[in-house]
Amino acid sequence: MTEVGSPDAPVLESEPAVAATLFGDRIDVARSFTNELARRGEELGLIGPLELPRLWTRHILNSALVAPLLEAGGTVGDVGSGAGLPGLVLAIARPDVSMTLIEPMERRVEWLRGEADRLGLENVTVVRARAEDVADELVLDQVTARAVSALSKLIPLTVPLVRSGGQLILMKGARVDDEVAAARKVILRKRLKDVEVLELGVGVVEETTRVFRATVD
Repeated sequence: MTEVGSPDAPVLESEPAVAATLFGDRIDVARSFTNELARRGEELGLIGPLELPRLWTRHILNSALVAPLLEAGGTVGDVGSGAGLPGLVLAIARPDVSMTLIEPMERRVEWLRGEADRLGLENVTVVRARAEDVADELVLDQVTARAVSALSKLIPLTVPLVRSGGQLILMKGARVDDEVAAARKVILRKRLKDVEVLELGVGVVEETTRVFRATVD
């Protein structure tokens, strides 16, 4: 492992100009979160050692692009929140939305709660659990997830958390179309409607965000 402060230590990516546009008057909170994640993320096992040079582009902005998809005044669950991507980023960008961060690992739960408190995010609740363990307790308007599992596995985990008419907003990689094809039977079995793949941030950021969005019947 490269020692912090050594000439070869990774350096945090400079804040892209578009960040201020995406976060608006919440940019200072986003900066504070990003800097703290850069400072402690590797130590806590939240991000890899090579992520600092692309932390803003690949992780923070990637998550923030989802913010406009959230319903005003809605309740949103983030499954497998981990480092707070996208859960804490969305809570920062959308203080009008109530975010429930669902994370089973104690160390990550402590990080999420600590950051929510430090940043003054009153719209955040952190639940230590697996998604399947809280399906009978939560009825959400929307559910997000990022880098959790393939759609064929993720859809059955997230659908029970969402009210009828609510949405899944699942962040995926470049092979999302292949995942949708592989999950065709699951999509039919779970009676998802208005299924679509969105590419967010085209012409705005270097690395766009792909989202699988569907309505729960």
